[in-house]
Amino acid sequence: MYTKTYRSATIRGKLKVCRFLQNHASTKPLIPSTTSFTLSNLKMMAAAHHALYIKPNIGSLGVGVHKLEPLNDGYKLLYTKSKEQLSKSFHSLDDVYDHLLPARPSRLIIQQAVSLDQVENRPYDIRAMVQRKPGGIWHFTGFLIKVGAKGKIVTNYHQGGEIWTMKKLLHRKGYNDAKGSELISHLTQHSLTVARALSKHKAGMYEMGIDFAMDRNTHLWILEVNSNHPQFRPLKWIDRRAYNRIMRFARSYGRKDD
Repeated sequence: MYTKTYRSATIRGKLKVCRFLQNHASTKPLIPSTTSFTLSNLKMMAAAHHALYIKPNIGSLGVGVHKLEPLNDGYKLLYTKSKEQLSKSFHSLDDVYDHLLPARPSRLIIQQAVSLDQVENRPYDIRAMVQRKPGGIWHFTGFLIKVGAKGKIVTNYHQGGEIWTMKKLLHRKGYNDAKGSELISHLTQHSLTVARALSKHKAGMYEMGIDFAMDRNTHLWILEVNSNHPQFRPLKWIDRRAYNRIMRFARSYGRKDD
């Protein structure tokens, strides 16, 4: 677990972030159904959604993430271990719950699985960085696209994914200038809305990494908001201009690493 040594307050826990955003009319439609991990919640969520993610309430890099999918005679649980994706079958949700008990259910959450849009048959999500200087207003400062390996349940670089620029994503998706500009504007405005909403609940926040995803019906979702130590180092090699802009803001609140 990263220990922060610079000024920027953190909202700890994915579930808390989701609940805060569900209480704002402007962000509520963007939040997948999310709840704590209990047997009754597992059964309720499995009845309501085709697939689910079960993941740590606090954590990053795709570690400890499970995806639950239905089978004709039970359920399949997909998960990663040492960068390898594995699966295990179960007859019932009770069996799934019992299997995950050692992971301490109080530290897990259940979230509706979003059927991610794809590029070149690979899922992707979009990290938007928002920052502000002490005493200043929120600014959008850069995008970082996480493109997952084929068939993987997470897009993280540490689990075999790649990091792209927004320009590369738009080109590979075949977007024209107008459509690309519309998407960028849409994401930028939503990023700032999220930052303003969350910073009402916690004073002293200066940075957030907001993970957006579009589903295959082009509906926009917020998968996660990282306010502890959102990473942007890969931009150093693929988008130096964005990297330098993010670092200028970061230094204003005492962050020296990337």
